[in-house]
Amino acid sequence: MASDMNDYFNKKKSESSFQKKSSNTGGGNNGPKGPQMPNIDFNFGGGKAGLLYFIIAIVIVLVLAKPFTIIEEGQRGILSTNGKYEDQALLPGLHFIIPVIQKVYLVDTKVRVINYATKVEMSANNSGILTKPAITVLDKRGLPVSIELTVQYRLNSQLAAQTISNWGFSWEDKIINPVVRDVVRNVVGKYEAELLPRERNTIARAIDAGIRENIEGLENSPAILQSVQLREIVLPQKVKDQIERVQVAKQEVERAQQEVERAKQDALKRAAEAQGVAEKARIEAQGKADAVTIEAKAKAKANDLISKSLTTKLLQLEQMKVQAKFNEALQTNKDAKIFLTPGGSTPNIWVDMKNPQKRTSAAQ
Repeated sequence: MASDMNDYFNKKKSESSFQKKSSNTGGGNNGPKGPQMPNIDFNFGGGKAGLLYFIIAIVIVLVLAKPFTIIEEGQRGILSTNGKYEDQALLPGLHFIIPVIQKVYLVDTKVRVINYATKVEMSANNSGILTKPAITVLDKRGLPVSIELTVQYRLNSQLAAQTISNWGFSWEDKIINPVVRDVVRNVVGKYEAELLPRERNTIARAIDAGIRENIEGLENSPAILQSVQLREIVLPQKVKDQIERVQVAKQEVERAQQEVERAKQDALKRAAEAQGVAEKARIEAQGKADAVTIEAKAKAKANDLISKSLTTKLLQLEQMKVQAKFNEALQTNKDAKIFLTPGGSTPNIWVDMKNPQKRTSAAQ
């Protein structure tokens, strides 16, 4: 096409030169020259035009055919040659391919999330977050229970090509989702609904261990599990009401136990106080008894000392003192009568005859 255009412009140039020469010499016309057309070179310097057109054609072919692909970080490329996947995935970077014969499929190797929730919310397709309905499980007695949890995982980048070849691009729905639902049903189905809230931590650990064991046990380890988080256990309303009644009754029992314990503490306190009072009284009584005993012992000892110190002459002296007192009394009351005790011991007794009711001892 380029050579045809060059031939056309060369022909036009020749015709223009011939017409110009004829106008200058032919017909004996020596009149003034008319306006002349500028001389334009449409060859662009000969063979350079063909090279330029060839380069433009190659660029157009490259843009339309796109014999290369760019893989971003967090992705792997699955190279397909005539419909057959290569064993090794393409790493991030620029890769050239053969148009039509080869094709590259991009797969995401970043961490992805599946939220199993009662309220399903739509997520962006490229956000890596999927939302699925909560897992409905029948407990040990056949009551329906909803389990909400979050599963984080990612595609095994080293074996991405084998995973896509074996499971296809919908590998998540074939590996992660069925395993999660099956494990949750097996674990939760062993418990009664009323016990689920109390055994929450045990159930969460069992679900995590079961999912890991099943996914990591698959051939070629297609996925790597990051975490499993048990968020909520949604019980039937009648089970919630029963649990609430049990909690209320338990709180009443605990309150009664606290009252009993408080009363017991009060009784122990009062008993301790009474024991303290009794102990105080006992100590005081013991002190008084000890004091009386000591006093009695002192008197007895004094009497013993006195009895040992008495002699016949001392007794006679005391008798004479008493007799003197009686004599003094007789001087005042001559009608009094004196009674001497047997053996002549003192004291003697006298009676006032004027007042028979009055008796006194002359000596103490």
